[in-house]
Amino acid sequence: MTHLTPAPGPKPRREPPAPAYPFRVTDKRPLALFDLDGTLADTAHRQGFLRRRPRDWNAFFAAAVDDPPLAAGIALLLEQARHCEIGYLTGRPERCRADTEAWLAAQGLPKGRIWMRRNDDRRPARHTKLQVLHDIAAHRTVGVFVDDDELVCDAAERAGFPVVRADWARPSAALKDAQERAGRT
Repeated sequence: MTHLTPAPGPKPRREPPAPAYPFRVTDKRPLALFDLDGTLADTAHRQGFLRRRPRDWNAFFAAAVDDPPLAAGIALLLEQARHCEIGYLTGRPERCRADTEAWLAAQGLPKGRIWMRRNDDRRPARHTKLQVLHDIAAHRTVGVFVDDDELVCDAAERAGFPVVRADWARPSAALKDAQERAGRT
């Protein structure tokens, strides 16, 4: 009986060690995710719409096109764009997409995917954004997540995401209530 010995081939390649980050990695560049309101966009001029009873959500979101940019957030985004793909994770409802895209373009910010809240989703931001972060991380490496909401940042850090807390905007009790109780942004 004759046995054939396979010809020697190339040695099997060793896989690089798994990253310490607990989520699947399938991309080449990490993703830097930025919140909008209170992180890149100054919402101070439209806070009055949230102090009214009842709150005027349509006017609040319509006024977003006039938000001045927050210099510290813009500078951090541009720095991250040097080595990361940029994406935007906002609590704004989907119906605000066109205005949001126009605002980002007017600021000269890099194009990137925008993840927005469903129009009928009223869950607190810490729940909606964390769910989206987990969905993204199943397919992408999240290099950094930048947000101004302390509860969102706390939840993201507990889940193992690298977080930068956007503390450069003046805090707003009305916006915090909108994010956490009303589930609107």
